[in-house]
Amino acid sequence: MKLASRLSRLGTETAFEVLAQVTELRAQGKNIIALSIGEPACDTAKHIKDAAKKALDEGHTHYGPSAGLPDFRKVIAEYVANTRAIPVKPSEVVVVPGGKPVIFFSMLACVEEGDEVIYPLPGYPIYESMINFVGAKPVPIRLKEEKGFSFDVNELKSLVTKKTKMIVINSPQNPTGGIVPKSDLEVVADLAVKNNIWVLSDEIYTRIVYDAKAESISQFPGMKERTIILDGHSKTYAMTGWRVGYGVMPEDLAVHVGRLMTNSNSCTATFTQHAAMTALLAPQDSVDEMVREFRSNRDLIVDGLNRIDGFFCLKPQGAFYVYPNATRVCRRLGFGSSKDLQQFLLYKGGVAVLGQHCFGARGPEDTEEYIRLSYVSSEKDIREALKRIETALSDGRLVEEFLSEQKAAKT
Repeated sequence: MKLASRLSRLGTETAFEVLAQVTELRAQGKNIIALSIGEPACDTAKHIKDAAKKALDEGHTHYGPSAGLPDFRKVIAEYVANTRAIPVKPSEVVVVPGGKPVIFFSMLACVEEGDEVIYPLPGYPIYESMINFVGAKPVPIRLKEEKGFSFDVNELKSLVTKKTKMIVINSPQNPTGGIVPKSDLEVVADLAVKNNIWVLSDEIYTRIVYDAKAESISQFPGMKERTIILDGHSKTYAMTGWRVGYGVMPEDLAVHVGRLMTNSNSCTATFTQHAAMTALLAPQDSVDEMVREFRSNRDLIVDGLNRIDGFFCLKPQGAFYVYPNATRVCRRLGFGSSKDLQQFLLYKGGVAVLGQHCFGARGPEDTEEYIRLSYVSSEKDIREALKRIETALSDGRLVEEFLSEQKAAKT
């Protein structure tokens, strides 16, 4: 049977493909340290799980409003208002199962075929996937290592055209851990207001920061009515499997996004919303402790990578990823790209990482090679992973074996 042609425009999240490889290797008895997937290794806090159990016992197992439970939308509105210093009404909040639907629904609702959407490169792959899927033109704004993985605002200005309908911002950022400075956000805000452009501000990592504050572009004059804030519980509360996210947006857009929820998911699970409401209202000790552990892991992995010949790793300011420059490693070992390095470390080193190709389509100007490592694992695992990486890269026999296997696979 013939499938719809639009499916050819739909991308994927490569991290899950690598996770499948890790699962397969582990099933074969291989010991793999996974620094590839972006989720906290710690468990969801007990008081949040207890709230879910209580909600189940009280019968909160039925349909709820498509846009979310009224009490939860009110709590979210108060939380976002307090953390972003903007007024927010519950009617401007839509609760969805995870963060991705905010990307999906925002582009479906705001972007026409032929429009242009500016998005960060490297970046979360679903941005590019959804831009292509809705028939728009993806316009990458390259993040600069020399700018702490922010972008050049003058380059951004040059990319804006009459067809630009949306700018996507992610700060703190996946995969680099970079934070967009407030002064640069102000430039983006000025561009958006003058050119009547939507801004999708992915703030899912806003609570996971270390040395700099993550600012929201929604704070600037004229931006609240053209900003869609994406946030949720997956990262901050170690609730990736619970699927609780939300968007904060102008009320007239929220009505349509709520209708998209009706047509796709009906609603977000009611008992998970009760648990997520407790997460926001309860003391934040577990979040603070998790961030302290991430800071320690960040310092450990950055120092460790910079001691390995060929790597150069900036210290990220937020999220829980490092994005070291591996250009010299790849060239020294004869690897064609960071994808080869990813496969080598997985199959010969026993460490799962993600190559640069996982975070957006490359252009001829992208001559540097990077890999992403997530530092949410235990200190013990991170130390062992660093040891394995250094050992594998210095073992000429393993490198030759890998290159021979790659050559044979191509022929």
